Amino acid sequence: MNKVGFFRSIQLKFIIIYILLLILAVQVIGSFFTQRLEQDLTDTFKASITERVEMLSYNLEQAFARERSEDEPSLEQEIQAIIDDVNTENVATTIYVYDRQGRILGTNQIDEQGEVGKKSTDIDVQNTIFFEQSQRSTYFDRQTDSRVHVHVEPLIGNGEAVGAVQFTASLEEVYAQIEGINNIFLQGSVLAISISAILGVLVARTITKPIKEMREQALIMSNGDFTQKLDVYGRDEIGQLAETFNDLNSRLKHSYATIEEERRKLSSVLSYMSDGVIATDQTGAVTLMNDAAARMIGSNPDDMIGDDLIDVLNLEEKIVDISKLSDSGSMIIDFSDEETPFIIRANFSTVVDEEEEVTGFITVISDVTEQEKMEQERRDFVSNVSHELRTPLTTMKSYLEALSDGAWENKEIAPRFLEVTQKETDRMIRMVNDLLQLSKMDSDELPMHKERTEFMGYVHQVLDRYEMNLPETITLERQIPKGKSFVWMDRDKVTQVFDNIITNAFKYSPEGGKVRVNLDVRRHMVIISIQDEGMGIPYDKLDKIFDRFYRADRARTRKFGGTGLGLAITKELVEAHHGKIWAQSKEGRGTTILFTLPLMGSKRGRGR
Repeated sequence: MNKVGFFRSIQLKFIIIYILLLILAVQVIGSFFTQRLEQDLTDTFKASITERVEMLSYNLEQAFARERSEDEPSLEQEIQAIIDDVNTENVATTIYVYDRQGRILGTNQIDEQGEVGKKSTDIDVQNTIFFEQSQRSTYFDRQTDSRVHVHVEPLIGNGEAVGAVQFTASLEEVYAQIEGINNIFLQGSVLAISISAILGVLVARTITKPIKEMREQALIMSNGDFTQKLDVYGRDEIGQLAETFNDLNSRLKHSYATIEEERRKLSSVLSYMSDGVIATDQTGAVTLMNDAAARMIGSNPDDMIGDDLIDVLNLEEKIVDISKLSDSGSMIIDFSDEETPFIIRANFSTVVDEEEEVTGFITVISDVTEQEKMEQERRDFVSNVSHELRTPLTTMKSYLEALSDGAWENKEIAPRFLEVTQKETDRMIRMVNDLLQLSKMDSDELPMHKERTEFMGYVHQVLDRYEMNLPETITLERQIPKGKSFVWMDRDKVTQVFDNIITNAFKYSPEGGKVRVNLDVRRHMVIISIQDEGMGIPYDKLDKIFDRFYRADRARTRKFGGTGLGLAITKELVEAHHGKIWAQSKEGRGTTILFTLPLMGSKRGRGR
């Protein structure tokens, strides 16, 4: 064990830190003391000047206001007498008195008497007379190499400035006092730091001695010797540290053999605690399972200890050898039953020791049911779009080939072929437009222009439009209550909702059938129901009619030129208005589509 020299020891660091803290404290106190002392002395000095200027101003204002006879002293003589009576005590103090035009009327400086009667160019004097406000400033005078304070006070007579008095005093005496006090403070600080350094050496030695012993004991423990104990010198923090050190020595003696392996395993488990975690030994037997993993698998974690990981995750058909788990990286495992879909993703990693030998496996499982469901929906969507486009494209190709082979010359066949081609083209255009509208809804890019709308009158207008073009075999009935109800909505988008639902009702209604439109006003919403007398929809398919490309009767829908997207768009538009939509139906008894819209005053959005 190498001995630590004094200049590298913690004892010297304690002494240096102790002295530096003391110096810092002295510097802070000294800076604060000096600043406050300078401020107080200068403020006192300036206050005394202000008092003297005010007294002098009062006397001078009386002199300016006095009416004089021929045998009385002139204004200049009286002003000079007042100035001479001022006890300045400071030889560097200068007093000037000016009239309204800025001419010097008097001064206390004997060698400056020749300046009397001359006009001053001092900007402070001119500003004081012009603005009738006192001016105070402190600056360094290069002619006298001293700091001076200048106070210029206006002389008021009959409500206006009749002159000014300028009082200039040196601040050097004040700063001389400050410098003397600072020297005394510096000498005291040096003496205090010297004494503190000596005390710091003694205090540091009492602190560092037990620390040196702890260092020596730590070196002994690092060699595997846990038999020695530290001496405890007191009950302070260092004494408690020595006792804790001895207790640590006893605990390490019993746990040193297994702590490294447990630390690595615990570190791996803790790094994946956000999902389900399963730890196994090198044979694949479960040694640890957290609650999240147990909930996903549906078993008690205590009951799974010792079971084989392949059996726990139902991997018999995929993985036979446990050692191949780490090579697979991740795996999708289906735990779904007939009622509930449930899919998890399992990620596998190995735990190795210092010799790169596998000592166990860590499996992290997470619920990806929703993700897989979304992926399946995307695949179904692409498949449906491809299927829906393939049929009209195939039809168009066949008819166009027939026309190109000479059918265009047949005046009876050619128009029918072109008509079919036009219809299929229109159907594809409608489908693409519907897909674009759904895409904008999904990305919140569909503009909504909502406005306050009287709903009863609006519905009558929509139904009147249908009455004018109503098929002869269909009857449209309306049951709309009287009164007024207001809805915050986009008129064009809600009209599209009515068009999609009523058009479907007309399509699927038999000859002589009726389509009923009913409105029911509730406290916070209005319920609209549109009922037909068509073939109806099976109960198990009611929830699917609002899915994209779903058709209850595909052959009949395609016959009418439907795209399978109308009700999907309708659902999106209703929900964009903070409403709900659903269907009621029985086979052979028709279908009723119901949707709600919030009334004004209830919670609503401002468009998407």
